Amino acid sequence: MSDDIYSHLTQLGGATQLPQSPDEAVLERVPNPHAGTQYAVRFVAPEFTSLCPMTGQPDFAHLVIDYIPHEWLVESKSLKLFLGAFRNHGDFHEACTVGIGKRLSDLLDPVWLRIGGYWYPRGGIPIDVFYQTGEQPAGVWVPEQGVPPYRGRG
Repeated sequence: MSDDIYSHLTQLGGATQLPQSPDEAVLERVPNPHAGTQYAVRFVAPEFTSLCPMTGQPDFAHLVIDYIPHEWLVESKSLKLFLGAFRNHGDFHEACTVGIGKRLSDLLDPVWLRIGGYWYPRGGIPIDVFYQTGEQPAGVWVPEQGVPPYRGRG
């Protein structure tokens, strides 16, 4: 592949500041080198952090993002910076999880995408949030996300 297909990338290959908010974050994409072949891509962010919109206290989650690409792949450094931008962002678990899924779906127009947000307890109650763009296509192996439900000290 030619390096020209990467010339539009603005964050890869150098020092990049963490965006101050998810809205300011630049998510970038690259052409799928195997367009026309259905396969799954998984990103796991086991230390995702955002802020409670009411108290400003940190919230923590284990995110698992699975997608079957069509024409585009998400550039992984831009994804890392985008997810990191939530550290200063106050929003509820549902808004963060579904918002990430929708932003990726809008950028990539994948065949299929799902995100599992496995949030650690707030007020003694863990909240898990799941979003997907439709039914998982048949014939593509996508493993279970493998995150057990929160059990506390049990």
